[in-house]
Amino acid sequence: MSPPALTLQHVSEFAADVRESLTKPGQRELPSKYLYDEVGSALFEAICVLPEYGLTRADTRLLQQYSEEIVNRLPSPVRVAELGSGSGKKTRWILEALSRRQITYYYPIEISPHALAACEKELAHIDLVSVVGYEQPYLEGLRSVAEGRDERDHVLVLFLGSAIGNFDRDAGEEFLRQVRATLRPGDALLLGTDLEKPVDLQLLAYDDPAGVTAAFNLNLLARINRELGADFDLSCFRHEARWNYADRRIEMHLRSTCRQSVRIHSSNLRIVLDEDETIWTESSYKYRAEEIPEMAGRSGFRCQAQWIDEEWPFAQTLLIAE
Repeated sequence: MSPPALTLQHVSEFAADVRESLTKPGQRELPSKYLYDEVGSALFEAICVLPEYGLTRADTRLLQQYSEEIVNRLPSPVRVAELGSGSGKKTRWILEALSRRQITYYYPIEISPHALAACEKELAHIDLVSVVGYEQPYLEGLRSVAEGRDERDHVLVLFLGSAIGNFDRDAGEEFLRQVRATLRPGDALLLGTDLEKPVDLQLLAYDDPAGVTAAFNLNLLARINRELGADFDLSCFRHEARWNYADRRIEMHLRSTCRQSVRIHSSNLRIVLDEDETIWTESSYKYRAEEIPEMAGRSGFRCQAQWIDEEWPFAQTLLIAE
């Protein structure tokens, strides 16, 4: 199957976002959502099976162990909308549990057409599950699902893999408020959240000895070269993971190893990077378990239940819209 073609709109939005982010005063940035093209999505799947990256396994263990309990706490019928489905592999446990009691409509919402295609391929053959993908931003796709449901249908929103950690804390809380505004009272949100753990363990998860995470990070520059006609020399950058103690987050950066000039044709941009200057590509905020219900309460949800993995501190929290 050929990869989905890029549209002129996608290229234009990508170019505008790159220009805006790289010209920010002070710290240059690139939006983390663009890490996930076809190559980036494949590399992230590889990251998820690395021994140093326990997050995905913890997420999956909790879903596998508690999917029946989670589903039994939900009203019926329920439609499932997943924000950032990725390949959809770990979602299978929830969908299979639901399919044992009802015909289930599942709506993966992704901006990456490659991830969406992989998800649909992974989950399309589960009995009594219908998969309808939305290639849209999270909130736009969720609104489409919520507005298209029958009057008696409830919605279960899945936000797994600690994707909430990619938001600044205030922005994450505001995002939850916007999710709540899209839902009706009684709808549910299953929120996956990575918890704080020893710093050396966290850093190793984002800077593995095999260099897979480094390749994932550097692929963002390669993608800009491919799609926007840039001339980044990847050999002049080094992947770097940092722990920000004040904000309790992992930061991924690309450090320039020399003074260099880069031109990005589609963004109509030329930048000069100094030696040791970095481009910040992703943040991953870590939480304490008790912070999650508190944040949810301020956003219009109540905590129905929470499960925590013992092997790799990670929480699944079932929240109900009030």
